[in-house]
Amino acid sequence: MSPDDITLSVSEFVSLVNQTLEYAYPAVTITGELANFRVSKNRWVYFDLKDDDASVRFFGTVYQLPGPLEDGMLLAVQGNPRLHQLYGFSVNIVRMRPVGEGSIKKAAALLEAKLKAEGLFDPSRKRMLPYPPRRIGLITSGESAAYRDFVKILNARWGGVQVELIDVQVQGEIAPLQITAAIEQFNQQAEPPDVLVVTRGGGSAEDLAAFSTEQVTRAVAASRIPTLVAIGHEVDISLAELAADQRASTPSNAAELLVPDRKHVLAGLQATRQQLYQSTERVIANARTQLKHTSQLARQAAEHTVRNAGQKLLLQQQLLQAFNPHAALQRGYAVVRSGNTVVNSGRALKAGTDVTITLSDSRVTATVKSVTMESK
Repeated sequence: MSPDDITLSVSEFVSLVNQTLEYAYPAVTITGELANFRVSKNRWVYFDLKDDDASVRFFGTVYQLPGPLEDGMLLAVQGNPRLHQLYGFSVNIVRMRPVGEGSIKKAAALLEAKLKAEGLFDPSRKRMLPYPPRRIGLITSGESAAYRDFVKILNARWGGVQVELIDVQVQGEIAPLQITAAIEQFNQQAEPPDVLVVTRGGGSAEDLAAFSTEQVTRAVAASRIPTLVAIGHEVDISLAELAADQRASTPSNAAELLVPDRKHVLAGLQATRQQLYQSTERVIANARTQLKHTSQLARQAAEHTVRNAGQKLLLQQQLLQAFNPHAALQRGYAVVRSGNTVVNSGRALKAGTDVTITLSDSRVTATVKSVTMESK
């Protein structure tokens, strides 16, 4: 059968071409300059990739976007070539990412402006990291120098901190998905770690692009566990670092920020102990001086009280002596009684009355002969 004998309907032709494309090119990755980018109904995405000699149409959804895009950026788009029944040939998007340092920086700048407007980088959102933490959730490549440096510095400075690692790729297309999944996994634990550390060593802008993607940045910002992001570079700050509660310049610096240096702590404790000893010695010396002074005051007060009491007692003794009836009798006075009654007036007596007279050394019985009243 010659090609001239093949007659197909339009639908049959479209199906045949798609079968051929699916068999020959089930998925392709195309790199080119973004052109004619537009979003329809806040859901559908249309754009072209072009080079100097050709242009290819692409179709997808907003959920496949790595972040805000602009015409002129260089993209690598993976997709499935298809011939649509009505709209012609296009590549259905599976995933995409900016490539080339200029496009990566441009994409990051656009995304930064968008997320900044949403408040994801607001300093008021930042939380204090526990210091030192008892348990750390670490997200990095388990085979990387970043992992080894972090653990080495952490143990050298403090020790005793539990580190739970989720091993992820830190660059490439799969990295954002793995990093995001690791953050969610830690946050879903019944007893999550005290702090979450996301880290990797340095690299080119393309190597570090995963940490400026929208999904990773939003995952860091949404973490209910306080976050520390440490990317080993100083020239540019990734968006994940801006969204984190704290950032570090390197994995080693992250360990330094999380735990104190035991040598400095021990030196500080020794200095504090010496200060406490000296302070205690001063307090004891002051207390002894104060006690000695108080004892002197107490002794002086007691002596003064005793002297006053002695003088008061002497006065009371003198008063008692002065009012002692026997003392009056010794001075020549006498007590006259008629029967059992003390006579203190001549009117109580009359001639012939028997009286008893008490002197200082004797008692005399007498009979009154006469009573003469004296005028006052």
